[in-house]
Amino acid sequence: MNNEKHNTKRIDIDLWLRRIVLLVYDAFAVTVSSYLAFLLRFDFSFSQIPEKYEKVALEALPFSIVITCLVFVIFRLYSSLWTYAGAMEFMYIVGATVTSGFLNMFLIIAMNRNIVVPLPRGYYVLYTIALLVLVLISRYAYRMLRAVVRQKEKAAEKKRVMIIGAGEAGNALIREINHSQYLNMKAVCVIDDNKGKIGNYIHGVKVVGNRDTIIKYAEAFRIEEIFIAMPSVPMSELKDVLNICKKTGCALKRLPGMYQLVNGDVSVSKLREVDVNDLLGREPIQVDLDSIMGYVSNRVIMVTGGGGSIGSELCRQIAKHHPKQLILIDIYENTTYDIQNELKQSYPELNLVVLIASVRNTKRMDQIFKTYQPEIVYHAAAHKHVPLMEDSPNEAVKNNVLGTWKVVQAADKWHVKRFVMISTDKAVNPTNIMGATKRICEMLIQTYDKHSETEFVAVRFGNVLGSNGSVIPLFKKQIEAGGPVTVTHPDIIRFFMTIPEAVSLVLQAGAYAKGGEIFVLDMGEPVKIVDLATNLILLSGHKPNEDIKITFTGLRPGEKLYEETLMKEEGMRETANQLIHIGKPIEMDEEKFMRQLEELRDYVIEEPDDIREMVKSIVTTYVPQALYENLPEEAR
Repeated sequence: MNNEKHNTKRIDIDLWLRRIVLLVYDAFAVTVSSYLAFLLRFDFSFSQIPEKYEKVALEALPFSIVITCLVFVIFRLYSSLWTYAGAMEFMYIVGATVTSGFLNMFLIIAMNRNIVVPLPRGYYVLYTIALLVLVLISRYAYRMLRAVVRQKEKAAEKKRVMIIGAGEAGNALIREINHSQYLNMKAVCVIDDNKGKIGNYIHGVKVVGNRDTIIKYAEAFRIEEIFIAMPSVPMSELKDVLNICKKTGCALKRLPGMYQLVNGDVSVSKLREVDVNDLLGREPIQVDLDSIMGYVSNRVIMVTGGGGSIGSELCRQIAKHHPKQLILIDIYENTTYDIQNELKQSYPELNLVVLIASVRNTKRMDQIFKTYQPEIVYHAAAHKHVPLMEDSPNEAVKNNVLGTWKVVQAADKWHVKRFVMISTDKAVNPTNIMGATKRICEMLIQTYDKHSETEFVAVRFGNVLGSNGSVIPLFKKQIEAGGPVTVTHPDIIRFFMTIPEAVSLVLQAGAYAKGGEIFVLDMGEPVKIVDLATNLILLSGHKPNEDIKITFTGLRPGEKLYEETLMKEEGMRETANQLIHIGKPIEMDEEKFMRQLEELRDYVIEEPDDIREMVKSIVTTYVPQALYENLPEEAR
């Protein structure tokens, strides 16, 4: 309470001080206005001002000051909040000064009744104008000064942006930044490799240099954010630019595609964060899904593992192409619930059936296939985490092998047209139980394809960026926590693809399957995991091993330094898409394989300690890690 009283008293004192200052200023303004009126009337020459005029003005001056101050009190010029002065306050000032001018004229005439013309008529007009200007200055100067200061402060607060690309996209971005009142940013400089553009200006922003000067000018201009406006540049060239940009420590955003330029959709809102996907150094796989997805229209489609990263994206893509019915099966209710709600909201007309079920349950699978009669099945349900499966190998066999077998049997029994199984590059010369079980699944579908009406195929690809349990989400969490970022080995490499690429491959396999194929994606050059970690740290605005440490933890159980996509004896043949190949089925003793499969089924339910030995007898290319590490380099 005492503090409140003290603050109130302090405010009152400040208010009266401001009023006294304004009163003194207004007295000064009246005096100055009197002399300014004479100077303006007599061409700014003091010598030409008659002495009698000066005498008249000086005699009236004290009274003029008092009258003016009283008029200003009446017009509330000492009680307005001039910080927020607007049009109304301006009208008060005009009214007060005009009134003061008239009263000053009547005062001078009344005080000099014996003089016919005590002062020239122009004097009164000039006096009123001069007083108006001086009073306006006093009342609005603070506001103007405050506005200028705020403008400078706002300019200082705005993010300083570098634009890379002086073409149409860059031009559109700079224009929007300059004219939008909602963007708290300022385009400071432009980078372009075209020598003819360097030194020129785009909407007042200079093109300062080429890509080799990015780091130099990012530092010189204190750049905080870089916008990459190069929608038509090939991914390989874009990678070079990104590799330079990430060294600046600035936040990066880029215009994703050329279509936005064609459609006139170039704007800051269309920019997206640059992520590690952009640094893979290859063009994304392009599949014209609209031209091939006719085979799902008006069909009953089933997706097992529909709540997972791949399964859920499959459901999204399939839902776009008007299936007769989409059946989503998963054992995990949380992720399944999320994709169910998303599909219902995005596709309200979709005939969606969501079932919680285990692919390991024979009767449940048979009941579902009998009830819904799916025509195409995408089998994405599987245990996929290598280290976890190394610790629980029996579960890997039960879920991946037996689960797939039960779904395959149901598909065969109920005459499914096509069955597409999701496989992995870890199935090639596997060193872990997960990869070995997926290889058995490939052998299983190739065997069934020869004896079934159903067209069974597999789709094999590498690691999926951004999927549940992949390295990118893990690295992001570690960076957010301040590190360290953990990498198993400095030389470990992997093939990578994005979730949309993986799904487009699976859907294309479903379109072109004839039965028995293993579809393989050419994923370009493998990527070092440590490079991914480094890039992600840089893209997060940190310096590797300074701000965020990278530590090496050693290879995990079942992990090898590199993965392969095909076994040597499989060979490859091309498809219409040059980046998608088909592995030739390997000849094998099918009767022996099925006998071994039955023995594996009976053995695994006993929870043995040595399931790997039986798996190795089925997958001859399977070399458990302990043996793999002891192999000579040329034999690996």
